[in-house]
Amino acid sequence: MISASEALDRLIQGNSRFVTDTRCISLAGKPRHDELSARQEPFAIILGCSDSRVPAEIVFDQGLGDLFVIRVAGNIVAPTLVGSVEFAAERFATPLVVVLGHSDCGAVLATLEDLESPSETRPPGIGLIVNRIRPTLELLFDTELRNNRDDLVQHAVRANIQASANQLRQGSMLLEELIQKRELLIVGAEYSLETGVVDFFDGMPAAGQSATEF
Repeated sequence: MISASEALDRLIQGNSRFVTDTRCISLAGKPRHDELSARQEPFAIILGCSDSRVPAEIVFDQGLGDLFVIRVAGNIVAPTLVGSVEFAAERFATPLVVVLGHSDCGAVLATLEDLESPSETRPPGIGLIVNRIRPTLELLFDTELRNNRDDLVQHAVRANIQASANQLRQGSMLLEELIQKRELLIVGAEYSLETGVVDFFDGMPAAGQSATEF
């Protein structure tokens, strides 16, 4: 298995190919399918939003068997989602987890709308998602950001990504142990719906850090 830093590089390079329309991954045919029929070794775990415009394999230009993808509205972290990350990290020794949010996230917008005007008629399932995001956004909503909608949404999206990444880092004994052993790296990233660029902004290795350290 490659290191976390090498896995990050593969994702960054893949996203660059996606943005420049020079995608080269074609590992989805029968030979690759047959190769993976008995085993898998995904090099990265992606906990991303379910938004149809942000399919991880495409925006990172990766093929069949490369990514262990978990998608849920608002890229929230709930017990079963932690369990899915734990499963891949332990079973496949996957060294990298990326919490992938995106600009103008609908779940984040719904939570901000609920803070502005609480709803008692919201479907319970949506309420579970909003309630996961709400504590993080409440902190922003009580600042001057509430007077600038665009800035508020931008900060809210990133705050939600960071909150989810921190919940993974601190909400699982298994993941904490792997992090302490430098066998796992968890980072947060935001996909731009406008440009297609993924910005890795949370939990990145320090500049100059060797790839072998993660």
